[in-house]
Amino acid sequence: MKFNLLIIKDRTETNADNGANPNNFNGRSNYLNLHENAKTGLIIMSEKTEKQKTEKEKPERYDPKEVEPRIQKFWEEKKIFAFDRNSRKPVFSIDTPPPTISGMIHMGHAMSYSQAEFVARFWRMMGCNVFYPMGFDDNGLPTERYVEKKLNIRANTMPRQEFVKLCLEETKKGEAEFRKVWKDLGISVDWSLLYSTINPLSQRISQKSFLELYNKKRIYRAEAPVTWCPLCQTAVAQAELEDSERESFFNYIRFDVEGGASITIATTRPELMPACVAIFVHPDDERYKKLIGKKAKLPFFNREVRVYANDSVDMEFGTGAVYHCTFGDVDDINWVRKYSLPIIKAMNRNGTLNGNAGKYQGLKVEEARKQIIEDLKKEGRVEKQEKIKHVVNVHERCGTPVEFLMSVQWFIKILDMKEKFLELGNRITWHPSHMKVRYDQWVQGLNADWLISRQRFFGVPFPVWFCKKCGDVILADEKDLPVDPLHSKPNICSCGSSDFEPEKDVMDTWATSAITPLINGKWKEKDSIMEKIYPMSLRPQAHDIIRTWTFYTIAKCFLHTGEVPWKTVMISGHGLDPQGKKMSKSKGNIVEPLPIKEKYSADALRFWSSSANLGEDFPYQEKDVATGQKLLTKLWNASKLAGPNLSGKKPKELKVMDRWLLSRLMKLVKFSTEHFKTCEYGRAKAETEIFFWHEFADNYLEMVKYRLYEGGDESVKYTLYTSLLTLLKLFAPIIPHITEELYQIYFRETEKDVSIHISKWPEFDEKMIDENAEETGELAKQVISALRQYKSSNKLALNTELKKVTIDCDSETRKKIEQVEPDIKGTMKVKEIAYGKAGGITVNEKIRMDVVQ
Repeated sequence: MKFNLLIIKDRTETNADNGANPNNFNGRSNYLNLHENAKTGLIIMSEKTEKQKTEKEKPERYDPKEVEPRIQKFWEEKKIFAFDRNSRKPVFSIDTPPPTISGMIHMGHAMSYSQAEFVARFWRMMGCNVFYPMGFDDNGLPTERYVEKKLNIRANTMPRQEFVKLCLEETKKGEAEFRKVWKDLGISVDWSLLYSTINPLSQRISQKSFLELYNKKRIYRAEAPVTWCPLCQTAVAQAELEDSERESFFNYIRFDVEGGASITIATTRPELMPACVAIFVHPDDERYKKLIGKKAKLPFFNREVRVYANDSVDMEFGTGAVYHCTFGDVDDINWVRKYSLPIIKAMNRNGTLNGNAGKYQGLKVEEARKQIIEDLKKEGRVEKQEKIKHVVNVHERCGTPVEFLMSVQWFIKILDMKEKFLELGNRITWHPSHMKVRYDQWVQGLNADWLISRQRFFGVPFPVWFCKKCGDVILADEKDLPVDPLHSKPNICSCGSSDFEPEKDVMDTWATSAITPLINGKWKEKDSIMEKIYPMSLRPQAHDIIRTWTFYTIAKCFLHTGEVPWKTVMISGHGLDPQGKKMSKSKGNIVEPLPIKEKYSADALRFWSSSANLGEDFPYQEKDVATGQKLLTKLWNASKLAGPNLSGKKPKELKVMDRWLLSRLMKLVKFSTEHFKTCEYGRAKAETEIFFWHEFADNYLEMVKYRLYEGGDESVKYTLYTSLLTLLKLFAPIIPHITEELYQIYFRETEKDVSIHISKWPEFDEKMIDENAEETGELAKQVISALRQYKSSNKLALNTELKKVTIDCDSETRKKIEQVEPDIKGTMKVKEIAYGKAGGITVNEKIRMDVVQ
């Protein structure tokens, strides 16, 4: 066999290499094969045979199982998606949501991350130096609960470090699974920018954030009523609560009042009676005016509470009398402060009643509720019970109804900045715009400072110790971060003591996730890139975490930088199961992406993701993926037809049908560009898909086949080149693998860009808009469509020759049709076109035709 050494100079600029590199070889248009000479062991390069290089020898069928992994490897080797911190290109930075490593990856994840990635690819083709990292939110309660459930263990029954080790091991496994899915789907992140919220860098920046806010007196530690999850046995923030409708009973219970009177209260929480400190009535309620100031006796507890006037009481609700316990809800917390009432702690952290509950000590909430009602019934104090459905607050992580307990916790002071946070929301562009309403409503409804401490194990430690002698808070030195106070300690307190108590609590995971822009920018690090990427260009995320991730990031980043963290927020919906329900492993309705990808392709799955309107929940339907696969097949076949007839050289004059297509194409470019800029990828994709099927494939290609069979003129070759390349680019953000493959086959050699994904996005050229050509081209389409219908209804093959077609139209229309007579004749095999009276076939209100076979 003869071997030839073929040297090819090729432009191989990547996103990380802003310039030509003659030392790199083209990997597609002129393949170089390595062959090992069995006798000498030498490695020599051989040019592929002429047969392999000809356009006619391209694969007959598109095989995504072969193409997609090869293309992904190509992207990785060429560093197509690498961020170049030395580039002078405008930066487009994305604050990628770090997924929680706490469950199965489903189609909802695939949809949400694909949608953000469409936008990343668009801005990369717009000439931006795209900063697109990936992170993993692998610390905190979600990971703990995942590990406990998976390994059937409980964190509080084993040494802390042993449990933390298990969490780290499981998160590594989870990260590997997520990474495989993202790579298989073609998610174009720069993996060299990978971070996790538990790695040393994130811990250091999170602890620096704590120290700075503490020194700014924005962070404080206090004993206060906090929302508490009895199952997870930790405090939780307001943003981590969900509403859950539950069945219960409204219990009407009679209390004796001094002087021989009585008062009846209505409650769903009789088990809180041990913590009752008052009864409230409205001052204008005539039923109870005489009882205000008197004392009511609590059954079973040998204690009396006073009846107070409280204008917050709803006279129409229940009996109009409220028994006030510490604590049943937020109102109870506010009333304790307003009326300077004592606080009685009746509940343990695990949700059981304590010694203040007397004989009910040790009972869980539900058990105590049942027992107290039974005992009250025995005394004849339950006047009636009404079965109701009401909404209770539950912990979003486990669904457990929360309680309010007194506890010492760390808080970030935010309530005094509500108006500022609303103003900051106005500085950000929201897509869709109505999603800002959710942010505003959340800020307006804030009723507590941000609780950031958690009584858990696997999280970022607070860099804090407490002096056992004087009680002072001792902060870690910034140069020592990250620190774990359980395994280190400061030298000496200002009081002279060296005996310290470490802070055992850890930060809530949101306290670290809220500074992902600072983590990405390496805030206050020696190699910081904050000046290049901050404020970040885009925050993509789902709508359910506006109240957490969006709000917390705006709040914390503003407190540190004085700026909003991003210019734009892009809010996605949820991918639902085929019945429109949220996917959940416990419900057994998870649809995993990789089996779907294996059955169809990554591009087809991405096509489904692009079909959802931004911000809207979208049910998974396999037929939508199948539709995407059909598009890939059609795009491949259309490119095979056009491929041998491409020329980038523009002729002096273009024919009418070519000007028709290019004018329509320019309008598509304008539409697609405008909608991608506002994150409306779905509308951009839909219009491109319609154009491809109905204008390019069904009409234009059919109309110019006769010209191609005749050898092809320069006008059609240029139009095919321009339109196919433009369509590939418009499709590229959505279906990146097949567009890359087709670009490499048909355009790499002439366009020179190493990848379509770092080539230039199509530009709108107003000079190519030709309204007259469009009008004429539409007439040609209508005539050809009518002739197709004629042949079909008469059971004639489309290539059957028609002897004569007579067209009846006005003179102005005739002039236009005469310009495209060759196209009508060539497309529909018409021997002669005449003009005169006709009426057999109606084309439109102006045109009628007769046909002679």
